[in-house]
Amino acid sequence: MKSLKQLLALSAVLFLTLVLAACTSDSDVQPEGEDSAEGTPAGGQDLVISEMSDIVSMDPHGNNDVPSSNVRYNLYDGLTVLNEDMEVEPGLATEWEQVDDTTWSFTLRDDVTFHDGTQFNAEAVVANLDRVLDPAMASPRMFLYEMITEVEAVDEFTVEITTEYPFAPLLAHLAHDGGGMISKDVIDADYQQALDAAGEDMTAEEYYELRDSGEAEEVQDAISSELGTYVTENPVGTGAFKLQERTPGEQVVLERNDDYYGEAATLDTVTFKVVPETASRIAEIESGTSHIAGTVESSNADRIANGAETALDETESMSLSYIGFNTEKEPLNDPKVRQAISYAIDREEIINGVYDGVGIPAQGPLAPGVFGYDENVEGISYDIEKAKELLAEAGYEDGLDLSIWTNDSPERVNTAVYLQESLQEIGINLTVEQLEWGAYLEETAAGNHDMFILGWSTVTGDADYGTYPLFHSSMHGDPGNRSFLSDDKVDELLEAGRREADEEARLEIYSELQNHLVDVAPMAYIHHQNYLTGMNSNVQNFWVDAQGIYHLDEVTIGE
Repeated sequence: MKSLKQLLALSAVLFLTLVLAACTSDSDVQPEGEDSAEGTPAGGQDLVISEMSDIVSMDPHGNNDVPSSNVRYNLYDGLTVLNEDMEVEPGLATEWEQVDDTTWSFTLRDDVTFHDGTQFNAEAVVANLDRVLDPAMASPRMFLYEMITEVEAVDEFTVEITTEYPFAPLLAHLAHDGGGMISKDVIDADYQQALDAAGEDMTAEEYYELRDSGEAEEVQDAISSELGTYVTENPVGTGAFKLQERTPGEQVVLERNDDYYGEAATLDTVTFKVVPETASRIAEIESGTSHIAGTVESSNADRIANGAETALDETESMSLSYIGFNTEKEPLNDPKVRQAISYAIDREEIINGVYDGVGIPAQGPLAPGVFGYDENVEGISYDIEKAKELLAEAGYEDGLDLSIWTNDSPERVNTAVYLQESLQEIGINLTVEQLEWGAYLEETAAGNHDMFILGWSTVTGDADYGTYPLFHSSMHGDPGNRSFLSDDKVDELLEAGRREADEEARLEIYSELQNHLVDVAPMAYIHHQNYLTGMNSNVQNFWVDAQGIYHLDEVTIGE
């Protein structure tokens, strides 16, 4: 087999089938011949961040992608926050106490207003959690809070949350982007717009009463496709920044919230600009046209770290890169086929050849540092003869044809090129197809793929988040289980893990789960990578956390 370096050289001329072009508008594509590094250099306290992909949703109850989360993190606040050490700290809640095993009482800040001037209070918390749990919303983040059975406004600034069972990671889940608080007026307007569009003759308040009575199923079905439109167009939170403008496919501009309850940001504006090409993003920070370059490939790390005008931020993550299998489609519904493909993958070669040695091989879905990680789990390692043996046992000794999808990330494209070559050794003819980011998420969520390349970050630091959405049978599609795995034992262990309060017992459950997932093989775990972010040298106090989220509240721009 050719070396990986040779293959990556050939990848420049590899024909990648670009599908679903109709899913993008002309504004999603940079005009041919335009150099994104040309233009007026950014100045003053106006930060410009160049990103590979556009955001998908401004709604915190919407999509689970990192580009959207990075924007929303600055617009919305949660009841709690996770600090740099992944420890829970107060956010919009100043303190909390556990009343009993399943009831938590939160004391809220009384000095917070939303960007629209309305008061943040317990009623707003109830409205937000009711919305994310509403079947009509069909939120891919519902799994974060589905154990909640009641949210009660005790008084204006006290709220009680009751769960069906003791749930250890609740405070960390409330710190997730999905727990960002939206103005209740905006939530009401979102429901009213959806009701009107669906031809339902009722007010938002009347709908809430019907929902609380458990008799809203018919209406919920009618308004489901309409919900979220108003929130996306009017993303009103309590964050340090508020929306100034958005041009889909091009940029999102935020401006400082001068009425912020905490210490006001130094930056006047933050622009998240879509710059798909890596070379253009690097040129932008070198020229000062942009200040931050997101999603920097490891092959460019030295150039940025040693540049006269640039610096590199490298953060250890709790993330996973993986090759997903559609376990509902033949022949990938056979675990032996999935195991065979996984045995045919040399993870060390991918890490060294694609990621320039940045990251460590993954034995399972959880990274070291995540609660529940078991260092004793032995994952599937590179063994080409074992791969051939398993494929023959599955009845495919004469080979088979499959396709693998990727978005336009160079590292994922290069990984796909490697797989195309390496799987030929076991008789698998692999076609590589490249999709635009939004279409990629939509189509993998719909299950229209064979194999795909994606990542997942355990942003709460707990095994529940790192496994439940990826593998539970109720999480098929958008919430995270794009492998469409349905396995009774996996479900049983996942449910036991989130219901168990004792830490040692939880560790045992997640150890058993990780070992079982080796046999089930719903995905080929590749590696736990580091986040690499480029920046212009005049940027101070910028950092990226283990979730991959940019922290901009103390950022300043020097001369």
